[in-house]
Amino acid sequence: MQFNKWISCALLLLTVNAAAQTFTAEGEAAIDSYLQQAQATTGIPGMVALIVNKDGVIFEKAYGRMDVANNKPMTTDAIFRIASMTKPVTSAAIMMLVEEGKVSLDAPLSQYMPELGSRQVYASFNLDDGTFTAAPAKTEITIRHLLTNTSGLGYAFASPELAKAAAGVAGARAIDYPLLFEPGTQWAYGESTRVLGSLIERVTGQNLFEFMQARIIGPLQMKDTSYDIPAEKNARAVTVWRSDGAQLLEVPNPAGVISSPVQGDGGLSSTAHDYAQFIRLFLNEGALNGQQLLKPETLALMGENNIGEVRVGLQPTTNPLTSLPFPLGAGVDTFGLGFQRTEGRVANMRSSGSLAWAGIYNTEFWIDPQRELGAVLMMQFLPFYHEAAINVLQGFEERVYSNLEK
Repeated sequence: MQFNKWISCALLLLTVNAAAQTFTAEGEAAIDSYLQQAQATTGIPGMVALIVNKDGVIFEKAYGRMDVANNKPMTTDAIFRIASMTKPVTSAAIMMLVEEGKVSLDAPLSQYMPELGSRQVYASFNLDDGTFTAAPAKTEITIRHLLTNTSGLGYAFASPELAKAAAGVAGARAIDYPLLFEPGTQWAYGESTRVLGSLIERVTGQNLFEFMQARIIGPLQMKDTSYDIPAEKNARAVTVWRSDGAQLLEVPNPAGVISSPVQGDGGLSSTAHDYAQFIRLFLNEGALNGQQLLKPETLALMGENNIGEVRVGLQPTTNPLTSLPFPLGAGVDTFGLGFQRTEGRVANMRSSGSLAWAGIYNTEFWIDPQRELGAVLMMQFLPFYHEAAINVLQGFEERVYSNLEK
């Protein structure tokens, strides 16, 4: 009996170990060689690539320079401005409040923030002179609409209407203008998660970062993730490169603390390793470092298609120096609660049901629950969706999946 019990336990252990994806030495070398060559030939100043399974990091390398003017090599602990990769963290924070019954997914936003009720929707818009007509929305924005980018809120850099309406208006916010469409009927990238950040503060009475720190960042031991890069870590901050239309130009980092506004839709800085901790939370059914941060059923719901027949739409650009049209998967993919959801399967690429998003400085990640695998590729330049950045992302992904140890 004891022998049979030992055999059963051994077989279970082997099964668990087999589920954790790894690479052969040759596979790691193939990925490393590709990324070295890509960085050297594309003009991308520097990058960090990391691959993680549910147990931990299985590949982590740095390439190029983090500060070219000062000839500083990129390091794996380099701190990147992750911009909209903040959004999934905010979304996870909201889902904690949903679990606690403090927020309801399908409740109208006005239940928590009455001042944001009674929305108008654009009925027509003249892009030549900015005149428009609008009508009262037939549907109220819900928390689910905000989590799935189907609220009708946009961004000026990806919406011709908002770009025209907000031109020359300092501090313009999408929430101050009519919605781009009736909530729930279309998909558009915008300020939805910024509203969720404000909602967290309204419901909890805490500053957004304080809540994130207490409930997510601290428990996941994401020690280099914050809205402010402190002075003592300034030397590890990667410089941002911007295009002038002809070439990329490096913008020196300011001395001392590097600050960013505390908002739900962007502003966090982080390392590839820190963000991998967040990915591992989704590969381990909401538990990590001995703590159950989210219920397995909550994680499952976040990964489901939450927009029905609506599809992620290709977002245009109103400023090609900031962003090119995005994202990959437009017209096919759906959206979960905080993540783009891959629909369909391409050979040697992420599985159907994988979750992903990105930051405007070309930081990217994906989570593949089916293969129990995730990856982060950090770069730091504009415009978003630059051809070089997307080519390297896709080349990296292809080599990840073609070199997994069977």
